[in-house]
Amino acid sequence: MNSDNITNVLIVGVGGQGVILASNILCEVALQSGYDVKKSEVHGMSQRGGVVTSHVRFGAKIYSALIASGAADAMLAFEASEAMRFAHEVKKGGTLYASLQTIKPPSGGGKKAKKYPDNPLGDAKDFCAGTVVPIDAEKIANELGNSRLTNTILLGALSKGLEIDENTWVQVISKMVPPKTIELNLEAFARGRREAQ
Repeated sequence: MNSDNITNVLIVGVGGQGVILASNILCEVALQSGYDVKKSEVHGMSQRGGVVTSHVRFGAKIYSALIASGAADAMLAFEASEAMRFAHEVKKGGTLYASLQTIKPPSGGGKKAKKYPDNPLGDAKDFCAGTVVPIDAEKIANELGNSRLTNTILLGALSKGLEIDENTWVQVISKMVPPKTIELNLEAFARGRREAQ
């Protein structure tokens, strides 16, 4: 949390990765912890594998949902090139939790596809004023048997840097994920917490 007692979390990824669910969980966790919360998201391209971003701000009183440029206390990046693209949004002293997963965009409409960066997380470290914490979320999710757990893994990592009780996270995740996946999601959350240590 920053000196204004406001926490700014930026979540970025690609359509279908669970960015919106992750931001909804974070908002509910903050609300349950007694904070005022505002959220803004852009997901118009999510159906086509496009970029999805969500701004989450919480504190004593929040007036705007948008995080000022370069003022994110923390960022969750569900995809490596998105970590690189948005790394400059993390402030000095902030943390970028970045999945190693790479999703190369499809080419279409006769346009030549842009070359995927050779070392997106290396570039993210160059652009980020804060600390970059790489997490092999895709590998962990596959070990747990469900590739869709990346969002919960990254939330687990984020939770280690926030002053919010772990039990609140567990209760909210249990309420907001599909009932058949509660146990797996809680295991993914715990793995994410361990990765961030």
